[in-house]
Amino acid sequence: MNQSLLNKLEQSRQRYHELEKLLSDPETASSPVLSSKYAREHGALAKTVKKYEMFLSVQQQKAEAESILQHEESDRELHQLAREELRELDDRLTTLYNELLALFISEAAENDKDVIVEIRAGTGGDEAALFAADLFRMYSRYAEKRGWKIEIMDSSPTELGGFKEVIFAVEGKGAFQALQHESGTHRVQRVPVTEQSGRIHTSAATVAVLPEAEPVEVQIDNSDLRIERVKSSGPGGQSVNKLSLAIRVTHLPTGVIVQCQDEKSQTRNLAKALRVLRARLQAAKDAEERNKRDATRRVQIGTGDRSEKIRTYNFPDNRVTDHRIKFTSHDLKGILMGELAPLIQALADYAKEERLKRLGAA
Repeated sequence: MNQSLLNKLEQSRQRYHELEKLLSDPETASSPVLSSKYAREHGALAKTVKKYEMFLSVQQQKAEAESILQHEESDRELHQLAREELRELDDRLTTLYNELLALFISEAAENDKDVIVEIRAGTGGDEAALFAADLFRMYSRYAEKRGWKIEIMDSSPTELGGFKEVIFAVEGKGAFQALQHESGTHRVQRVPVTEQSGRIHTSAATVAVLPEAEPVEVQIDNSDLRIERVKSSGPGGQSVNKLSLAIRVTHLPTGVIVQCQDEKSQTRNLAKALRVLRARLQAAKDAEERNKRDATRRVQIGTGDRSEKIRTYNFPDNRVTDHRIKFTSHDLKGILMGELAPLIQALADYAKEERLKRLGAA
């Protein structure tokens, strides 16, 4: 049995019981934000910890049975019963261990979190912006099928109906677990609506998926913020240009800038901007703690260049290919209509296999 896994399970067990004490603390009860955070973490650990405690109980029973065999004065019948019990306990331990392994490689604390998704047009001009809009509709339809809520945080639409940038929240059980592997550069190959000669063009858009951070997880000092009321922007001289409703927030220590303008209220735009800012700061903090550069927001989304692709949507061949796992589907229309379940499951299975390999190497 993998000692690294057992050590991590023991850490989870200790944290679970620490959270029980924190949840019963009057100070926690007086803070809805804190109690919600602890309750969510406690709930995320419950299934694994309870299974691990069953495993520990069976281990203890096995130790007791082994101790009987070590005493020569025990009668023969008692020895026989202990040997039979040991065989049953060993089978039970193997079953529980395999169940724990499956739980461990498939679950993470952030899997139950809502997410902030950022889509930006990359290489390809107007066609890239149109593709960014296609990706937004794809994720929106997938979210609708899952019963999740979509809330646009900010967007920069173009004259042709595309997006230079669109940032939105996805709220619902399992949102991060399902969407976490969508981060990266998505490439499209098709004849643009702006192309007269019928030539196939290649364009790209970037996607970043960030688990939404609770206020208690990322505490932002107001003195670290520069908040500006700026003129909203939009295509074609819309009335949005005439009002200073947009909010731009700069986090001075890091230089991270967030702007939101989709609401007709500066207060609501500010609230949305702070949600996006917390998600970005949390992603950077997690990346630093894990010392994995590919978890940072900049590495997640890449440069938007066509060569940095994780997936290609090829219209002439009606084909979608995820280059990380060699997954190919010839139902491009279905995928763009939100039929993402087979692809997302394949990515999840691959991630589990990789995590298991890393665990074995630990």
